[in-house]
Amino acid sequence: MNVADVMTTDIDCCSPESTCKEAAMKMKELDVGAIPICENEKLVGIVTDRDLVIKGLANDLSTESAVSELIETNVVVSGTKDMSIEEAAKIMSKEQIRRLPIVENEKLVGMVSLGDLAVNNQSSEQAGEALKEISVPSEPNQ
Repeated sequence: MNVADVMTTDIDCCSPESTCKEAAMKMKELDVGAIPICENEKLVGIVTDRDLVIKGLANDLSTESAVSELIETNVVVSGTKDMSIEEAAKIMSKEQIRRLPIVENEKLVGMVSLGDLAVNNQSSEQAGEALKEISVPSEPNQ
């Protein structure tokens, strides 16, 4: 089974210039925990609710600050819609992420989450393993 079979395709984005408040309001409106950041339809990052709190609010970042201040644009982990769900689960586990943007020709075409993998009987074991790996705290840099 491929990622295309389980991914969400109706994805809303913010631009790098969107404010933290706009991103948070979009998350609330869509009832999601992450918003992809796209520039001219190209995925340049992703902002999570945790980013808004830990990198933003806890560091006195204004709600009017651009979300570009919260994202690392040089490293965007993504997958392809023709990759297997096992491959997606391995990437999510290795990178310790709960959502994997799906890109085709540099354009965002979908998003797959651990929940998407877990609701599929064939992939629930991989999703469980990925969640276990994601939940293990990473080693502090020494």
